[in-house]
Amino acid sequence: MAYRVGIDIGGTFTDFALLREAEGDVRLYKNLTTPEDRSLGVMSGLARLAEMEGRSLEAFLSECDAIVHGTTVADNALIEMDGALTGLICTEGFRDEMEYRRGFKESIWDPTLPPPPQIVPRRRRLTVPERIMADGSVHTPLDEQAVRDQCAKLRKQGVESVAVSLLFSFLNPAHELRVAEIVAGEMPDARISLSHKVLPRAPEYDRTSTTVVNAFVAARVADYLERLVVRLRDAKYANRLMVMQASGGVMTVDYIEGAPVRVLASGPAGGVVGSAHTGSAKGYRDLLCVDMGGTSYDMSLVQDGEAPPEAGWNMHHRYLVGVPMVKVETLGAGGGSIVQLVAGALRVGPESAGSDPGPICYGRGGTRPTVTDALLMLGILSDEAGFAGGDFRLTRDGVDRAFADIGAPLGKSAEEAAFDAFRLVNANMVDGIRRTTASKGIDPAGLTMLAYGGNGPVFAAAQAQELGIDRVLIPRASPTFSALGTLVANPTVDEERSIIAGVNALPVGQMRDLWSQLSARAAQHLTDAGFAREQVQSAYQLNMRYPGQNFSLTFDVAQGAPGDLDWLDEGIGERALELFNARHIEEYGHIRDHELPEVTGLRLTSHVATPNPPAGGGRSAAPRHIEPRGRRMVNLGSGFADTGIYDGAAMVAGDAVTGPAVIAESFTTIVVYTGWRASVDDAGDYIMERV
Repeated sequence: MAYRVGIDIGGTFTDFALLREAEGDVRLYKNLTTPEDRSLGVMSGLARLAEMEGRSLEAFLSECDAIVHGTTVADNALIEMDGALTGLICTEGFRDEMEYRRGFKESIWDPTLPPPPQIVPRRRRLTVPERIMADGSVHTPLDEQAVRDQCAKLRKQGVESVAVSLLFSFLNPAHELRVAEIVAGEMPDARISLSHKVLPRAPEYDRTSTTVVNAFVAARVADYLERLVVRLRDAKYANRLMVMQASGGVMTVDYIEGAPVRVLASGPAGGVVGSAHTGSAKGYRDLLCVDMGGTSYDMSLVQDGEAPPEAGWNMHHRYLVGVPMVKVETLGAGGGSIVQLVAGALRVGPESAGSDPGPICYGRGGTRPTVTDALLMLGILSDEAGFAGGDFRLTRDGVDRAFADIGAPLGKSAEEAAFDAFRLVNANMVDGIRRTTASKGIDPAGLTMLAYGGNGPVFAAAQAQELGIDRVLIPRASPTFSALGTLVANPTVDEERSIIAGVNALPVGQMRDLWSQLSARAAQHLTDAGFAREQVQSAYQLNMRYPGQNFSLTFDVAQGAPGDLDWLDEGIGERALELFNARHIEEYGHIRDHELPEVTGLRLTSHVATPNPPAGGGRSAAPRHIEPRGRRMVNLGSGFADTGIYDGAAMVAGDAVTGPAVIAESFTTIVVYTGWRASVDDAGDYIMERV
């Protein structure tokens, strides 16, 4: 038996999707995340999968062709601000660039909004005399003694990781390389991040910010991955561990350790990639993807079956990260979001109970009510059956009292307070969706919602109703859908180089050299990962903008094998202008006829196509209504009412349920609200539609 395993670590649960390649079927599992050492939760989950397959862990891992892993380690370091103690060495005169942030403010109408906490405060931002010019020439030689002096200051402050970002180093890295040599000698235990390797392009702030974030998270990511690799090797896993990237591709641990910033938002990216794959298979190519887990609520868009990564102005947890990222907007709204009174008003999230102690109903010592506790109070969840696949049961001990304490100052009962929490968190999520779609100029009513995560299917139809959406897809694998999505992602190398030139005067020879260098790097990384060079396919891309624009647009100019540049000739400028105009109209609705754009960089995205998990499409015959397995009192908005409870595991293609109803799956709960019908399609997935 050959297996492939996808893993996604969240703030509350660690999700597993096991693909049995011979049968083409998928098995799901979830266990609680182990925040003290996340690799322990991964290994215990793999042991459980092995047990489900009737094998020892060693025998099971020896039969695994691939383990693909999405992680929130880097995100957690940024959210909790517990990354490495970081210092910055930059060009003299550019010390405060990190705080200027190009004058950017997330909400220009909020005068009380504080700036984000500084990863590198001013005392650890140090400068050295040197200057590389915009053509790569040296204007001012590097002052090596100044570098040593600054290292001494950083060493006294206990700095663990050093970011180096010198002006125009992406054109001439000589000074940065020499600084790295000196830092390695003066601070042998410090990790070093060089901007020309992390993000080899302009503008300066983007490159500096991305390098600083990389330096901040690098140690946490590397230490975690190293622990996991060792544990897997000790358990007889012989193949490479593949890691999900923010771009929607996967790569080896060795590649990721070169720029750990690439794993930011890698878990949510897996869900978006999986959504595009599943939606396209079913004929729904324009999707609103919503993922509600235990800690957060992620929103993203798939248009025409694709969710391409965007490189440039990616503000992630309030820090600019310039690497390619699949666009995902995140709210602090999940099953573990804490319900509390703040200044006499009800608030839900963003603070979360996590997995330890978790919601009160987990019975693990939690004392603060959460969204999951509210769902139990409303009858949507039950304390009479197993939770999270049957690993434990929920308890109402302490839940009623907690919501009574919330409701008393508001003059409401415990049940009313729980329902208010339910309504408030749902309103927060709907508001987030409206902001996300409005920013793209998209009417959500024209989209199909694809809902996943352990809690996504609970709220999906209620949100769709408010947004005017008529159809909701809920994959059978929705509780671990982001883990399954990692198995859809292809091994990918996505890198770029900076070049500034008008579209009417492109330096074809220099472009050929740069693309050749990128092709050689991509082919080497992918062959090192165990793939044949013949399997590698590349997309040759340009970054272009009008002079004076802040951001460039990226588009393909050719596709083929790495290094295949026969198409590159003197006519590239004319073709690039035509493609840029089309892309600019698509993004902004107009072009500037009186201006010629400029090229700001070259990109090469190379990948190897790997087998995808099955994602059947189509419908079954006419819906066949079935009887519930039981009934209980549930409040879905009109007060408590006798509601049918259906066994999702027993439902087959063609089975249908009309709301109000609750469908209980092993790792999730699907709520069918009044006015909606849920039916099972040929692939075993749910389609909810208004009736």
